[in-house]
Amino acid sequence: MIPIEWFLQARERIAPHIITTPVLVDQESGHIFKLENRQTTGSFKLRGALNKVLSLKDWETQNGLVAASAGNHGQGVAMASRLVGAHATVFVPQDVSSVKLEGMRQLGAEVILVEGGYELAEVEAQKFALDQSAAWISPYNDGQVIAGQGTIALELADQVTLDKMKACVIPVSGGGLIAGMGPVLKHFHPNMRIIGIQAAGSPFMHGLFYHNSQDGIEEVLGLADGLEGRVEEHSITIPIIRSVVDEIILVTEAEIETAIAHAWGKWQERIEGSAAVTLAALLSGKMVAGPSVFVFSGGNIHSSLHEQVMQKHREAYSDGK
Repeated sequence: MIPIEWFLQARERIAPHIITTPVLVDQESGHIFKLENRQTTGSFKLRGALNKVLSLKDWETQNGLVAASAGNHGQGVAMASRLVGAHATVFVPQDVSSVKLEGMRQLGAEVILVEGGYELAEVEAQKFALDQSAAWISPYNDGQVIAGQGTIALELADQVTLDKMKACVIPVSGGGLIAGMGPVLKHFHPNMRIIGIQAAGSPFMHGLFYHNSQDGIEEVLGLADGLEGRVEEHSITIPIIRSVVDEIILVTEAEIETAIAHAWGKWQERIEGSAAVTLAALLSGKMVAGPSVFVFSGGNIHSSLHEQVMQKHREAYSDGK
């Protein structure tokens, strides 16, 4: 388990470079929504990337930084690379979101498109980092990255009273976010349930959590592009998740789409599919009722896709409320 001191150090290290994202309190239900979709770069991923890169020595960054990403982690690494004066190379799947691709390039990263999905991009990136003796910045399989993501939980505790919250509901892919927030929340609120949400089309951590295996899973790509891809073998997130997470729930494409529309129609919050999975679990009735915290992990959804979703659900939210 990562020491609580790492999370406290991470908060201090990254504080000058991030936004303290707001919380939204739904007065009707008592639910709290943590709006990491408003973070600089539009995603929580900036926290972990910053903490990792800023913890490195100069000699560790002199040959550059290398990452694999579906887009959000890559933007975080690109921004961090600017702060330390290092070159960033990010490997991404060929079908990466255009808005995330442009974001990485605008921040100065060299982006390499890899034919196939995220898993192949990660393999190519790790090989490149080894060949170039460059610093490998994992999106989840790294203690300092996880500590950076866990700063969201510390921030939440400063913003709202968590004593009455029944659960914290967190998106899951490789597990960096939930492996960061989970231990911090359990440390201060041991009775709070930690619930992970994953897209049904890419249930790799779900398979590891319940069956100790990713074998036989056939991925179907969808709206939650940031949650796609197999989990790295022996990732440190796996035992952390097993020790602090109470359950992992799967949500469908239709449920994710409805959640994207609901977030905008009710609160005017633009969230991407990977963030909408938490709200999808609530709206679909797949999680236990009771005031809970829901993490909106990112907002990097292409405007045309968002418009398509809203047009499809225009009758439900025609009044914009």
